Amino acid sequence: MRRERHDRLFALVRERLTDRFPGAAVESCYWGDRFGATLGAGGRSVPGMRPAPQDAPDPVDAETAEWALLLADPLCELRVLAEAGWEGTGGAEDDDGFAMPGVQAAGPRVLGLLERLPSEPPHSGDELGALLHGTGLAAGYAAALDSTARSAEAARAGARAADEPQARELATALARAVTAAALAGAGGEADCTGTERDRLVDLLTTRLGGDGRVPGARVAAVLGRLALRVTAQPLLDARRGSLTVGATPVLGDILRYQARGHELRDFLHATITAGPGPTVLIGHSLGGIALVDLLTLAAARGEAVPGARLLVTVGSQAAFLHELGALTALEPGAKLPYGFPRWLNVYDRHDVLAYLASPVFPGDTRVTDHEIRSRQPFPACHSAYWKQDSLYERIEQAVAEAEIG
Repeated sequence: MRRERHDRLFALVRERLTDRFPGAAVESCYWGDRFGATLGAGGRSVPGMRPAPQDAPDPVDAETAEWALLLADPLCELRVLAEAGWEGTGGAEDDDGFAMPGVQAAGPRVLGLLERLPSEPPHSGDELGALLHGTGLAAGYAAALDSTARSAEAARAGARAADEPQARELATALARAVTAAALAGAGGEADCTGTERDRLVDLLTTRLGGDGRVPGARVAAVLGRLALRVTAQPLLDARRGSLTVGATPVLGDILRYQARGHELRDFLHATITAGPGPTVLIGHSLGGIALVDLLTLAAARGEAVPGARLLVTVGSQAAFLHELGALTALEPGAKLPYGFPRWLNVYDRHDVLAYLASPVFPGDTRVTDHEIRSRQPFPACHSAYWKQDSLYERIEQAVAEAEIG
């Protein structure tokens, strides 16, 4: 498959380039089978690669799925209550005017309790405060409270909660929304276990007049099955193998190159110098990394690759690796050496494997970035460059600028 895909794309590239450069020899340098990564044990290291069909659904998966939805949209459960409400009631918003004077409706009372919660819990003497500080959520807790309390979803759900059971369900949904917003805001800085998360929900629910952390029947009926379908472990198990295998030609190649890159660089050098120059080198993804390394190492030794006048990297990670200090040929923060050729770096902002180069080498007039917009999401955009006329127009411009005749 790898070779077939390469040959198909290269045929397209050769056709486009020879249209613009009729006298040029456009040659491929295929290295995937020899230097690319494969799963040597058939993917046996991947959990869920071969799931047992008889395995029963795990309740933990369903809970994890619900929280994945909440982290993506902390107000999603409140939105269900706001839009669907509860069966058989009109809610406080449809008050008939005969309520007891001075008695606050159930939903607005819960919202009032939410607004009165302190935004800065103490470090000691308060279990909620201690949990927030101990899990790394304290910094974003005030914003989570505020965004939930001020949301149209909370106001609408509160207006529809007419009795005590509904108020308790509202309290649980609000507590989960605040907790999810705090977790989402903390991101990777959160240090919170599932048990600690559930305890935060318990404490907040109690302070809002509720008595449990399990979402109410109305919310569970709408979101529970959806969550299980779109984010649960069965889906991950079903797709993890294919995703891992699919990612191997890109991420796996980069990891293998980091360990044995000299073999690929030697192969590229032999291929490049086999024919007469001047030469325009075009590298896609890892090919761009290897070419940057090859040209940098050669220039640093004072032995520039013969004939190499222009480097074009497409959807490449070379500059990002340099930022990480993981580019083989350059020390972190080092400049490109004298003798390195002009470098045109092409990227698509939707391609998560493509990075800018010129900001990483500020002031180096040899380095230029060019953006391509394929209007495709990742991963399709990682290969969509080759069908864009603007790519070949920009290469033609770069060749003219380099005065390659």
